[in-house]
Amino acid sequence: MILSRALADLDHPAVAAAEARAGSWRRGHDLMSQPHAPVFLAVILAVLVVLAVSTSRSAGLVAALWAAGGVAVTAWLRAGKGKAYDAAYAALITVGFAGGNLLAGNPPDLAFMFTIGNMIEVVLAVVLTRRFLPDLNIATVPGAAKFLMLAAVIAPLPAAVFASGMLYLMTGQDFASTVQTWWFGHALGIAVFAPFGLAVTKRHFARLARPWQVAEAAVLLGGLAALVGVLFIQEAVAIPFVIVPLLLVIAVRLRIVGVTAAILITALVSIGLTLNGYGPLNLTPGADLTQRVMLAQLFTATTGLPMLLVAAMLEERDLFAARAAAGQERAEKASAGKSRLLANVAHEIKSPIGGIIGIGDLWSSGQLGPVTPTQGEMATMLVKTARQIETLTHDLLDVARAESGAVQMDLRPVDVAGVVEDVRRGVGLLKEAEGLTLTAERQNDDLVALADSIRLNQVIGNLVTNAVKYGASGGVVTLRTRRVDRKIRVEVIDKGPGLSAEKQAQLFEPFNRLGLERSTIEGHGIGLTLAKRLTELQNGEIGVISAPGEGATFWIELPAA
Repeated sequence: MILSRALADLDHPAVAAAEARAGSWRRGHDLMSQPHAPVFLAVILAVLVVLAVSTSRSAGLVAALWAAGGVAVTAWLRAGKGKAYDAAYAALITVGFAGGNLLAGNPPDLAFMFTIGNMIEVVLAVVLTRRFLPDLNIATVPGAAKFLMLAAVIAPLPAAVFASGMLYLMTGQDFASTVQTWWFGHALGIAVFAPFGLAVTKRHFARLARPWQVAEAAVLLGGLAALVGVLFIQEAVAIPFVIVPLLLVIAVRLRIVGVTAAILITALVSIGLTLNGYGPLNLTPGADLTQRVMLAQLFTATTGLPMLLVAAMLEERDLFAARAAAGQERAEKASAGKSRLLANVAHEIKSPIGGIIGIGDLWSSGQLGPVTPTQGEMATMLVKTARQIETLTHDLLDVARAESGAVQMDLRPVDVAGVVEDVRRGVGLLKEAEGLTLTAERQNDDLVALADSIRLNQVIGNLVTNAVKYGASGGVVTLRTRRVDRKIRVEVIDKGPGLSAEKQAQLFEPFNRLGLERSTIEGHGIGLTLAKRLTELQNGEIGVISAPGEGATFWIELPAA
């Protein structure tokens, strides 16, 4: 009850403004914005010290589970940062530890020594965590592993050596067993309580927004408490490992908050029952209380803490998935905006270009009056340029429609070899194809695909036109049609300069001419983009096989009818 009130107090919303002004370095809230909170925390630490000393001592004067250290580390890390604040907070924690030791009945010299040891541990845990994990994000595998190693494993060790040495000098208590119990108990206290405190945030509790989710969490955590209780009350057989599947379910369903709560429950129940003489660990031959408690500590560490890493991995996966979904949504919105822009621009250009072409034809034909040879040449150039722009507008409209899914496909059985032959003849009439040999080959008779004949003609035409433009240096362009399994494959093969792997990766990007923007070859870089989208809308695939100096083979595959 006291612990839950303290952790709830750490997340008070009134501290958000102070955190923003300070340039927050981690998630959490500034306790110093609430004047009563640090004092309240000191009282909590004193109570926890009394509880630990009075209920969980297993090696002389050393407790087996030290919750106070974990709570102190959590509160300090989640609170503000600054020299004045740290000094005040350290003083209040010191008062809490010292008061708890005195209230628990320790003599003043032992209380003073224990307080120093506790402060060594807490300060070292805070300093190491701030240095190597400034964002306090334990919801990732590296973050959780760093925190456990720095705060739970390394920080308690110097304190354990100091306190054990002092106890040996002051009371003659065995040094080795004291180091072991202090280190294990305090490390487990930080590993159990601190992750739970750091995981208690609004973002993580958002998973419990619905009543059925709260009920699920209650059932799983209640079932875990009952199962651990049963396993550590009975003494017939030692099978505590059977809680691992349930811990895994909690990690999958409740993520980091659920697992940290589960570790806390497991530690309290297993160590508490072992200290009170219950459970199968008390039947271990020749084991004293210190050794049995150590086994319970190891049980908690080996079953619970790995699940913390599993939950962190799942949280990390959720974060990556959310980022990917958000990125995909932004990309889709940007693509839709681009398509609308292309369509609008193309529509705005079509009408005036049609007028320019009409005027140019009238001018060049002499219908507007006598035309000199120079004027005729200029009129012809005007019409040619306008027709290129007109072609570009049609391509832009097609690209916009294809990307928005507005292109209607009439998929019917189509004689692909016949379409290829039509394209070969049409491209052969172009001026760019003069002096170039265009051949068509068919390796099968039944070359019928399920496609849209008009769009298929457009796709193959774009591929052949590209081969004529960029592969003309080879003198030959071959169009090959064949069946591959249950698909019809069309290949456009040229003997040109070929493409590097880097250029192949950019080949189907819109408006990317692969560095040929300043060349004499006309083009706008959208023909292959349009061919790819139209092929995909016909349930087909498109690709290229090429190497520098070896020409290029562009291919499409469509389902056979």
